[in-house]
Formats: sequence, structure tokens, C-alpha cells
Amino acid sequence: MRLRDKVALVTGGGSGIGAASCYAFAREGARVAVANRTPAKAETVARAIKAEGGRAISIGADVSVGDDVRHMIDTTASELGAPDIIFNNAGISPSGRVTDISEADWDECISIDLKSVFLTARRAIPLMIENGGGVILNTAGTFGIRAAKNKAAYSVAKAGVINLTRSIALDYARDNVRCNAICPGYVDTPLNEDFPPKARDVFLEQYQPLRGLIAAEDVAEMAVYLASDAAKMITGQVFVLDGGQQAGLYA
Repeated sequence: MRLRDKVALVTGGGSGIGAASCYAFAREGARVAVANRTPAKAETVARAIKAEGGRAISIGADVSVGDDVRHMIDTTASELGAPDIIFNNAGISPSGRVTDISEADWDECISIDLKSVFLTARRAIPLMIENGGGVILNTAGTFGIRAAKNKAAYSVAKAGVINLTRSIALDYARDNVRCNAICPGYVDTPLNEDFPPKARDVFLEQYQPLRGLIAAEDVAEMAVYLASDAAKMITGQVFVLDGGQQAGLYA
């Protein structure tokens, strides 16, 4: 029970890495706020946690909208307590070069993947400081470390998340607020469901040294560790979970 009596808020908690992290946090003793742009998805995860004896609430929120973020964090604080852990996991992954992607799609990606981290941190950090500290985790991604073809907006947004993570870590370390980023490689989640299986297999064969698919639960386990006291001296870091992709260049 590494997170006993902690309050964890997970954005994008209705599926994939977010849902897996909600379940993992609950198993470790945390009270969990499951936030998702689709309220029904958040409710499904919260209901499953409660069925296993955990405590959870669901919140419908568009994390790119300031009012929604305020409602999300204030609801968490009023129903479960001030958040000790925030996992900024909500995101989209549009394809397109800068000459292909529309201005609206660019703005949406930057807002959901990057601006949301700013909005959430700005609202949550004062509560964490008042409560003696806390942990912020941000899902970035390997494309935030090295850009990929046809992923301009997504690569830019995730690179921004990495440096925003470092900025938060530096600015609030003396307030006992830690902030780290997780960079998954290809994870078998709904976000990647449009990746044809054959193309996926070719991609993994060429670019991932370790055999097998990275599961959402693998990322959730890293999130639990980083949120726990076992990582109490870790902040401002980028943790890559990619089966070895970033270790070198492949054909």
C-alpha cells in the first residue's frame, strides 16, 4: 500500500494508461479521482474501483478549458481531499506535417497535450503547498525527445511537456512538490488503435529492441513508483519506458 491515504487525480483516466494508473493507484491505497472528457468512461473506471473496495469519484472535464480544470481540482478536493498526486495523462496524437495540419487541429493538440499541464499545475500546486507537498506526473512521450515524421503538433506539444516538467520541478522543489515526466514508447492503448497491426509489427521489429508490447499497466507501475515515497528525492526527470527504442538508431 505505497499510496495509503493519498489522493490521486488522473486526467484521461477513462481508458488506456490513465485507467490502468487509476486502478494501480487504488490498489496501493489511494483515493482516486478519475477525470475524462467523456464522463461515462470516467464513471466506468470509478465504479470498477469501488466494486473492488476502493474509493473513487468520476469527473467529466475537458482539461484544455480553464473552468473545467478548476472544477475538476476543486471537486477532487471537496470530495476526497486536496490532491497529493496529479497524473496529467490526457492527450491526443494527431498526424500531419506543418503544411498539412489545420490551425484548429494544431491548437487543439497544443491545448490538450501541453496547455492542460499548465492549467492543472497552476490550480493544484497551491493546494499541494498548503497540504505540505505533492507529486505531479506528466505523460510526455518519446516523440517529445526526438521528433517523428508526420507528427509535428504532437512532437512539439510533448517536447513542451518535458521542459514544463523541469520548470515546475525547479520552481517548487523547496515547497516539497516533485514533478517528473514519463515517456512511453508504443503502448497498446486506444490512442494507437488506428495503427494497423501489420504496420505496428513492422515498427516494433525495426525500432524496439525488446520483444513484446508495452502494456498500459507497465506505465502505471512506473507512475506508482514515482508517486510514492520511494522516489522522494527524484524530481525534474524524464523516465523513458520504450523497450529500448531511445538507446540507439535503427534502420
